[in-house]
Formats: sequence, structure tokens, C-alpha cells
Amino acid sequence: MSGHRSSRKRCGESRIESPMDCGHVPATVCVLRRLVQLPTPPLSKHQLKRLEEHKYQSAGQSLLEPLMQGYWEWLVGRIPAWIAPNLITITGLLINICTTVILVYYCPTAAEQAPPWAYFACACGLFIYQSLDAIDGKQARRTNSSTPLGELFDHGCDSLSTVFVVLGTCIAVQLGTNPDWMFFCCFAGTFMFYCAHWQTYVSGTLRFGIFDVTESLLCILVLQLFTGMVGPWFWNYTIPVLNIQMKIFPALCTVAGTIFSCTNYFGVIFTGGVGKNGSTIAGTSVLSPFLHIGSVIILAAMIYKKSAVQLFEKHPCLYILTFGFVSAKITNKLVVAHMTKSEMHLHDTAFIGPALLFLDQYFNSFIDEYIVLWIAMIFSLFDLLRYCISVCNQIASHLRIHVFRIKVSSTHSNHH
Repeated sequence: MSGHRSSRKRCGESRIESPMDCGHVPATVCVLRRLVQLPTPPLSKHQLKRLEEHKYQSAGQSLLEPLMQGYWEWLVGRIPAWIAPNLITITGLLINICTTVILVYYCPTAAEQAPPWAYFACACGLFIYQSLDAIDGKQARRTNSSTPLGELFDHGCDSLSTVFVVLGTCIAVQLGTNPDWMFFCCFAGTFMFYCAHWQTYVSGTLRFGIFDVTESLLCILVLQLFTGMVGPWFWNYTIPVLNIQMKIFPALCTVAGTIFSCTNYFGVIFTGGVGKNGSTIAGTSVLSPFLHIGSVIILAAMIYKKSAVQLFEKHPCLYILTFGFVSAKITNKLVVAHMTKSEMHLHDTAFIGPALLFLDQYFNSFIDEYIVLWIAMIFSLFDLLRYCISVCNQIASHLRIHVFRIKVSSTHSNHH
């Protein structure tokens, strides 16, 4: 998967008082604020300066985007001018997460059958998310509230959404009965999204293919609706002669999409460096970002295959969410590295969760792997949220804007 459509239009808005400045705030709130903030600001003064100079660049247009533009323009016209673009973005993300979590609740091993309404709800959540994700930048422009924070916020939400979208798709076709395929499809989705921003880090331009995010999401939406109408049993139907189940076809489409996208991404990564001697925009090696995503996938694969209790086979949704949060964190750091023209450092607290699982296996599952998986998942989610909140607060404070509110003055230049 590639970077999301909304960033094409977007860079959106808003000021928060200094995160660590408690002032007259009650003690409980102050403690909570310190808990969700990193002890030291995540961005340096040089990074903040380069962020101010960042200009969003994109190239290419997907197949359905021109057809959808009319609907998106109509939709943004229905949104009140006082609603901040970032509020639109996060609303879509939360709806998408909630509808997917319903499927996870009914199908924890991605092999059970959920009620038909759960698949319909997931399809609706996906459509709402896709629609809101497409208009946040339009809202930023019409309210004159575009800033680099909006672009970063947009990509950050998309990196998390990708995890839930691929997981929901696997649940719909009951891919949990084929754990190897489920592992591949979920990690291929997050890898593609990472690669889209990797090539942006190298070339300075986010490129959209003819079959991109809009097309992928609409295909998944149709798949969810179909599963809700017919029932997931359809995907277990074995095709005569070919002797393969129907569910393998979406998996094979993922393989084809991964090969096609990788060919395009790596073509840019190996030849499109705009830095000195063909390096990234930060002047670093074009291959350096591979260390991060490569480490996540290798750790995930090793823990999956070496588990004595079939951890992934029995708890695939929990497993995918754990490593999905880790992937989302490093993808966010890659986007920040691109927008601030800085290098990515390999040492990161995001790897603590996977490391706990790895060490537990190394010591012959001294603690129940299932318990460690829950600990890793909670820690990875907390680590991701803490980083994102800290970055947003620091940038908002630096730019003197609000994250979820538009300055009153900015709406004066608004056009409907």
C-alpha cells in the first residue's frame, strides 16, 4: 500500500500549551500529561527548523481518483468551517478501528464466523474512513489552516489504519485457517505502506500508482460487503480441478500487488536519490530505512516459527496488532525523518515488545508466551501513542497552532 490520498491535499493545523507546563492544571491531569509525554522533546531545534521549510510534493494519479473527486468536493462542502482537518482525520481512523475491533472480538483466530452485521459495519467504517481521509486536506485548504503538522498527522493515522484494514480483510476471508498466508498478507500490507514513504524519503516526492490506496480500499470494502451478504463459508469453498480454496485468491492478489508495487518503489529507491551522490534527502544511505522494517519482519517471522505453543496460529489478531503498532511507530519516524530531512536511528523503544517475546522464547518460555504477547501489545501501543502525542504537541507548540482546533482568525479567509 502506498501513502494515503489525503496527504496529497493536506498539511493541517492547531496550538497546545507546552506539554510539560502544568501551570494551574490539577495534579492528576499533570501526572497523566507527563505519563503520555516523552521526558525529552522528540525533535531537535534543527529538525523543527527544517520542518518549517518542508513542502509537500506528490506525483501521479490513481485510476479512480478523478471519479471520486466530485464526491469528495461535495462532502467537504457539507463540513462546517470550524471543524479542524485533524479532527476529521482522527474521527475516520477511530471509526475504522472500532468496526475492525468488532470483527476481532468475534473472530480472535480469524477463523470464526462473525454476524453479518459485523462485516457490513466494517465495510461502512472503511468507507467513512476513506471518505474523511480524502477530505481532510481539502478542509485544511478551504479554512486556510494547512501546516506540516497536518501532513504528519495524516500519515500517522494512515500507518495505524493500514494495520486494522489488512487484519479486517484477513478475518473476512477466514485466513486464520492458513496462518502462513495470513502472516504474509498482513506484513505485506504494512511493508508496502512503509515502502511508499521510504521512496518518498529517498526522492522527496510521494508517488501514486495507477492502482493505489483508493482502489485497494474500495476492493476491500466490496469484499467485506460480499462476506456479509453471502457468509464467510464462501471463502472456504474448494475449487474443483485447481484444488485450492477461494480465500487463496485475495492472498494471490496481495502477492501480485506486492511484486508490482515493490518493483516501482525499489526502482525509485535505487535510482531516485536527490541527496548528495544519489543519497536520501537527508544525505543518508538509501538502504538505511530497510534496517528498521527488516528487523520488525525478521523478529516477527522468527517468533512465529519458533513458538512452542503456536502463538501466532492461536492468537493471530493479537500478534498482528502487536507488530502492527511497532511498524506504525517506525513508519511515523520515517515520515518525520523525511519531513525534517534527518536520519533515522535504529535504536528505538518500539523494539522492546518484540524483544520481550524473543527473550522469553530464548529462555524456553519462562513466562507463558500468551501473557508476554499481551504485555508486548500493550507496551507497543503505549509506546506508539506516547511518541505521536509528544511529536504533535511539540510541533503544535512550535508553530503556535492547535492540533484539533482552528484559530478563529484562520477561518476569516475561508471560502465555501
